[in-house]
Amino acid sequence: MSIAYFITHPEVVVEATTPVSQWHLSDQGVHRMRAFASQAGLGTLSAVWASPETKAIEAAGILAGRFGLPVHVHHELHENDRSATGFLPPPEFDRMADAFFARPEENVRGWERAVDAQARVAAAVDEILEHFSGENIAFVAHGGVGTLLLCKYLGLPITRSADQPFQGHFWAFDVNTRRVIHRWREIAPR
Repeated sequence: MSIAYFITHPEVVVEATTPVSQWHLSDQGVHRMRAFASQAGLGTLSAVWASPETKAIEAAGILAGRFGLPVHVHHELHENDRSATGFLPPPEFDRMADAFFARPEENVRGWERAVDAQARVAAAVDEILEHFSGENIAFVAHGGVGTLLLCKYLGLPITRSADQPFQGHFWAFDVNTRRVIHRWREIAPR
């Protein structure tokens, strides 16, 4: 059985004046990702794919380096489009994220609709896996789209209750059947 791991980037350096897609991993995020990459439990990775966002590419690079693999980037693995509001302070962001998941068929304050983000990330994963013939594969992306994909594969309606507790988690599924093997787990202790 080939296993796919959907991994979210860990902690980042928040820079309100820099586009969110260009944020970098923090020292803690780099440390946690290195700890995750060194785990024997991943088996043999044959491919590592990332979102085009800097933090995901950096996290994927740490993981790919462990296995001597290149990082492939797929544009459609990006986080839900929140450019309509730009950076939001944490309390306001959490309220918006709650609304995004609670009203998946609406453009809440101009954000990409959750149903559209879910379809986009599922199509990207399907496209990548259609050409995959290795052992295991890793997708390094983001919590929002990771949760949307998890809901789809579990057959659940879109819900934030299926979201990761904080950045730097992963879940796994069977490549052939898309059956979820396990839900969110920490990549490494904080």
